Amino acid sequence: MPTKAFAANDATTPLSQTTIDRREPTETDVAIEIEYCGVCHSDLHFVRDEWNMTIYPCVPGHEIIGTVTAVGSKVSKYKVGDTVGVGCLVDSCRTCQSCERGLEQFCTGGNVFTYNGPDKYSGGHTFGGYSERIVADQDFVLKIPSTLDKAAAAPLLCAGITTYSPLRHWKIGPGHKVGIVGLGGLGHMGVKFAKAFGAHVVLFTTSPGKVDDGLKMGADEVVISKDEDAMAQHAGSFDFILDTVSADHDVNAYLALIKLDGTHCLVGAPENPLAVSAFSMLFPRKHLAGSLIGGLPETQEMLDFCGQHNIVCDIEMIDIEDINDAYERMLKSDVKYRFVIDMASIRK
Repeated sequence: MPTKAFAANDATTPLSQTTIDRREPTETDVAIEIEYCGVCHSDLHFVRDEWNMTIYPCVPGHEIIGTVTAVGSKVSKYKVGDTVGVGCLVDSCRTCQSCERGLEQFCTGGNVFTYNGPDKYSGGHTFGGYSERIVADQDFVLKIPSTLDKAAAAPLLCAGITTYSPLRHWKIGPGHKVGIVGLGGLGHMGVKFAKAFGAHVVLFTTSPGKVDDGLKMGADEVVISKDEDAMAQHAGSFDFILDTVSADHDVNAYLALIKLDGTHCLVGAPENPLAVSAFSMLFPRKHLAGSLIGGLPETQEMLDFCGQHNIVCDIEMIDIEDINDAYERMLKSDVKYRFVIDMASIRK
C-alpha cells in the first residue's frame, strides 16, 4: 500500500515528504489509519544519527494512535473502527525468557522496533508513525481507553510507559519520597504517575519558570537544582529518584540525595557517559539503575491506569509540515510538554 510519510534521507537534511510501502495485512495483522503521533526526543536522535545506528531513509514515530481500518482473518483482539495504539515495538522473538515474562523490550532473540528495525516482510527496515497508516501484528497493538483524549494519549506509548515502568518496578507508593529530575516530555509524566501512586513527589528542574507547572501537575515540592543550599536540604532522604534528563548532567549531585538502599534510576539517555564517583555509591549503600520502556502487558496496564485516573500528557499539536521547526524547539526545551502531530495534515 503506497503511503505518504515524512522521512529523513541523511543525518543533515530536514525531514521531507516521501512515499513508503506498507504491507497488505496478513492473517494476524491490524491495519491502522494514524490520527496522531507523538514526537519523542529519540526521533531526533535517530534522524540525526546521534547514536550511530540509523538506517536511512528514516521515518520516525513510535507514539501512534489511530483507527483500525482492516484486520486479518485470525485477528481476535480488534475490529474495524477500534481506537488503538502502537508504541515502540512491533515484534519480538516471543520465545525467550524475557518475552515469556512480558518483557519484550528486553527480548534476547531479537525484538523489532517500530522504526529503524529489521522488517521481515519487506527485507528492509521498519517505518514509524510519521505516516498515513501502519500495519502491525495484533499482539503489538494496544487498546486505548475511550475516556482518554486521543491526541493527549499518544505520548503515553513512550513517555508514559518509560516513566510508569520503573515506578512500578520499584513499587513506589504511599510513604515513599520520590524525586523526578527534569520537567520535559518524560519528567512531566513521572510527576503525574508518582503522585497518582501516592508518593511524596519532589521535582528537580533548572528552570524557575517551570515551578508553577510542576506544582500544578502534582509535585509536592519543586527544587531548583542549581541552588546548592536547596539541594543540600534533601541530602540522604529519597527512596527513589527518576532521572529523565537526556543532556549531560552531574548525577553525583542526585546520588547524594539518596538514602540507604535507595535507587537512582536513569531513563534519559545523555550522549556522553556519566561520570559517577565511587564514593557517591558507597556512603551509604545505594543503587544506580536504568529502565527501558515496558513490555506489552505493562504498557496496556499503564493505558488502563491512565483511563481510570484520567492521566494524559500535556501536549502542543503541530502539523507534519512543522516537524523540523519542532525539532529545533525541542532542543531548546521550548515545548509544554510533548509535541503531537495531527496526522490529518499529511492527507491534505
